[in-house]
Order: sequence, then structure tokens, then C-alpha cells
Amino acid sequence: MWPISILFAQRDSTRALQTVTVRGYLPERFMGGLKVQRADSALAEAYRFQTLADFLSTQAPLHLKSYGAGQLTTVGFRGTSASHTAVLWNGININTPTLGQSDFSTIPLAGFDQLSIQYGAAASCVGTDAVGGSILLSSTPNFRKKGVETSFGQRLASFQNNQTQAGIRFATALNQNWQLAGKTLFYGGRLNNHFPYTERQGYLVEPSETTQKGFIQDLYFRNKKHHQFSANIWLSDNKLTLTPDNPVGRESTQSKAYRFLANYERDKTTLRTGFIRDIINYGKGPDFETNPSHSETDRFIIRAEHEIDVEKPHITARFGTEVVHFRTRVDGYGGGIITENRADLYALLRYQINRRMLASVNFRQAFVTRYDPPFTPSLGVEYWLLNTEKQRITLKTNVARSYRVPSLNERYWRVLGNPDIRPEHGFNKEMGLEIKQNVSSKLNASGSLTAFHNRMDDWTYWNPERGYRVENLQLVVARGLEFQGNLQYKTKHWQAGVFAQYALTRSSQERIYDATAQDIVGKQLIYLPLHTGSANVFVETNQVHKWAKPLQSVRLTVLWQGSSLRYYTFDNSKFIKGHQLVNLLLETNVQAASLRGKVILQVDNVFDALYLNVKRNAMPGRNFAINLMFNI
Repeated sequence: MWPISILFAQRDSTRALQTVTVRGYLPERFMGGLKVQRADSALAEAYRFQTLADFLSTQAPLHLKSYGAGQLTTVGFRGTSASHTAVLWNGININTPTLGQSDFSTIPLAGFDQLSIQYGAAASCVGTDAVGGSILLSSTPNFRKKGVETSFGQRLASFQNNQTQAGIRFATALNQNWQLAGKTLFYGGRLNNHFPYTERQGYLVEPSETTQKGFIQDLYFRNKKHHQFSANIWLSDNKLTLTPDNPVGRESTQSKAYRFLANYERDKTTLRTGFIRDIINYGKGPDFETNPSHSETDRFIIRAEHEIDVEKPHITARFGTEVVHFRTRVDGYGGGIITENRADLYALLRYQINRRMLASVNFRQAFVTRYDPPFTPSLGVEYWLLNTEKQRITLKTNVARSYRVPSLNERYWRVLGNPDIRPEHGFNKEMGLEIKQNVSSKLNASGSLTAFHNRMDDWTYWNPERGYRVENLQLVVARGLEFQGNLQYKTKHWQAGVFAQYALTRSSQERIYDATAQDIVGKQLIYLPLHTGSANVFVETNQVHKWAKPLQSVRLTVLWQGSSLRYYTFDNSKFIKGHQLVNLLLETNVQAASLRGKVILQVDNVFDALYLNVKRNAMPGRNFAINLMFNI
């Protein structure tokens, strides 16, 4: 299998990174005091045929807004919106510039080697959009594992849905000085969603079809003089059709993305260039084929970074600049070409004050055509209250400013857009306690408790009182508590564990901006549950009976997730009931000669619970899938 590793912010300054690494992809090192979550890498491997949205729903107390099976799914952190979540691919923000957000139902989990879930404002580290949190996706080479490994996989699921993956991973020495490593992945699938019902308990089950296909290529060249060249390509094509059997009323949306990155590293200097093209075509009925609404945006990216290490005092500093040129043509803007330039200057500092205390001080200033984004500093501190071989207790705190440059739609959409709209800006404060305990040689435990407060000014709002014209009207304050706990037991032949998390999130508008706003001040934001939680429990054994000798191990996982009610009116007068879901995974590793494989049986929504999406349509009931993955 191709494992997916989950990253942490690195704690120990005495552990130096290798001379040649992909440092530009690891901003976590400078996120002192912020919560960077460790997720379940074994579960990530089990979810490799599914999307990032499916995986995150089991791993983090995030705000996922789904419009239906296989449809648009966005993610918000800590009471913020989808536009306040930065999604970085190998260090580059891939949020669609027109919408200012990403559709997580189109991001394949299998395409990346490293995944970090970072909570809280990190604009000083990663730039615009990182108001509530960030999702960091990276590819990394494995030069040590020589040879070629071929993989092929198939997922067959209920409702005539299927997914396919095929790829190779390789590493070799080209000569005495140069090495090559990388991977190639093709993926595709079709969600026919042929449900045997049209409604569930009186709620419509919306018919839809989704096709997805993509290609990922990572190449890394390294020599003995600490030079590294790399190239990353990610092509994707996703098409969603609502009510596909209605030739007149069906709605089709096709989103394509072409992403290219080239990187050069020498010692501690990194140069990067990139090109990203986002295309969205939309149409109703036959219009999609003959005259769709078209959106096309190009981004040309250049970034330069240099890192300095000072042994005494123990300081690591990274200085960088990034320049991005946007070129877009959207039918909704009037059809003309619009260009924009953006630039960032930033300095990231990590200071190991003593054996118990670490500080991160970061600064960023952005420049945008016709805009004046705020200066965004941050300060994070971590203090080890106790640090022994068996126990570590860490107190963490972070304060940071953040900002978001308005999306192109918010500025340029005909009539409703506002070219004079101001950038959003926020101020985030958080404090947490993290405990890790080696109870015995077989039992490990960890837990964390985090409190946060995030104030966001000039939140953009499509105001219904002005015909949905976008305006800077909202002051939103989000505050809450998060808890996570993990317990693992391991012997020679058995292991078991439980992971649980809970979030209390209160997010409300706190400013009266017109006569109608009186009824919504202090009310919970729409589609945002006050309580969310999830848990997963697993047991695994490698002690398989002789009759099942080809089986190397067997693992059973039970996953639970739940949320409280969600309001869908601003005055909190109407709501969608809360729900609880239970999923099951039964997986086994198989080996016969040189063929290694994994078989996974999956049952989602075991108890056939009724739960609704943001359209207030019913989501699918109990459904099944089998995943087959083989490596040679």
C-alpha cells in the first residue's frame, strides 16, 4: 500500500531536518502554539478511494456543508465559513479564485503523501484565506525505497457507484551523483447514485450523477551536492449532473483544474514557479452542451525562500516572497478579461528559548491590486510543564491577525459584485493543554483541550435587503472548546485503540447593520451545529488461523459521528434536526508470493439513519462497498 502520513508541528529544535527536504511544504514548523492534528494514517489508507470530505468527516470536528451525494462539499473551521479555509497543495493555495473556496468532494485522498489539519488563524504562515484553519496537502519523495512498485485498485459500492486507481511508485540511482524518486497515479470513478427510492421519510432524495477522473505526477531529482529539482502535476476533471433523467431541467457543472509546479532547492534556498488553470462550465438542459456559462482563471506563481539557522540562540528563520498574476474571464463578469497582481513578503521565526519553551514569531504583508490587506503578525508559545520519557504536558497559546482577500465573484459579478469591497480581517486567540502519556510498554494515551476566540470584521455578506449585493456588513465572533483523546494498546499479535473528539462552537453575528438585523444579532450562524463529535474504535490482529494463511492481518473499525441541530434561517426560527451515523470497516492484508493486497468491506450508515444536507434533502441510507487494492 501507499501510506499517507499525518504531520505534526515539530516540537524538538534539536532534531534537525535533513539537508535536502521539501521545507517549503512544511509551514507547520513555524506554527508554534497552534493546534496541528494527528489523524489516523491507517484509516486514511482505508479511505484511499474516497474524497478528502469523506475522510475529514471522521477525523476532525469541522463544519462540512454537503449539498448531496457526490455534490459540492465545503469545509469550515471553528465557526467560520468555507471561504475562511485555506487549502494548500505543496505549499500553494488552490482555492478557486472566483469562489474563494475548494470543493472537498473533488479532492482524492490517495493523491498525497502527507496531510496536516491545522486549526486557527495562520495567515502569517500561509497567506490569505487562513482565517479559521488550513488543510495542507503535500507530496514527498522516498529515495530510500529502491525499485518500482505497481498498484491497482477498484471500489464497488451500492447504487452502481465505482472508483478505480492505478499507479506506480519508484526510486532509483541515475548515476553516482543523481537519484530519482516519484510516483504516478491515475484515478477515476462514476457515482451513478441509482437510489432504489426517491424519498426517505417524506424528504426528497435528489437524483444526481458524478464522474471524476484525474492524473497526478511527482518527480524528484537529487544529487550529492544537496541540489534538488522537483516537478508536480495534478490534473482533474469533475462533472456533476442533477436530475440527469430530465433532459430539460437537468443541471450540469463541470470543473477542471490543471496544476503544475516546478521547484529547485539548494541547501537552504528554494525557488518555485507554478501555473494553475481553473475552469468551470455550467448549464441547464441542452444549454450545457451548446452554450454553457464559462469561467476560466489562470494563475502564474513565483516564490523564493531562504532559511537561516543560528545555533546560539537556537533560532530558525525563513524569509520569502511570492508574486502571483491572475488572469480571468467569466461570463458573469461581462465576458472581458480581468487581470490582477498579488505579492507577499513574509518572515517566519522559530526560537527555542530554553529546553522547556518554544516561540514562533511570524510576519506577513500582502499587496493586492486596488487593495490594502492588513499587516498580519502572529505570536505562538509552547511551554513544557512536564517532559519525561513517559509523560509530556504542554501548554500552548497563540495570538494572530488574519485576512482574506475577497473572491473575484464578490468583486466583479455583474450588478451584485462590489469592486470597492474591503478585505476581511480577523484576530484569533487560543490556548490549549496537550498531554501524552506512556502508561506502559503496551499502552499509550494522549489528549488535548483547546479554547479559542476568533473575531472577524468586514465579513462579506450577500445582503438580501439589497437584492443580494455583496457588502462588508458582518462582525462575527466565534468561540468554543475542543477536546481530543486517544488511547492505544499493542501487543505482539494484537492491537486496539479508541480516538474521540468533541467541539462546542458558538459563532454569531454581533453587529446591527440595518433594521432587519436586530433579530439575528447574537444568533448562531446558519448550518453551524453547536455540538459536534466523532469517535472510532478499532481492533486488529496478525494471529490468523491456518485455514486463512494468505491473510496477514484482520482489522475491524467502528466509526461514529454526530452533530446537534443546525439552523437554516438567520433568526434561528427553523432548523434541521441533529443526527448520528455509524460506519463499519473490516479489512485484511493478503499476500501470495510477490502479490500483496488489501481487501476492505465497508458499511456506511449502518442503522439507516435519516440526515439532511444543506438543501434539506435526504442523504442516502445504509449502503455497502468493497475495496480491492493490490501491489506488485
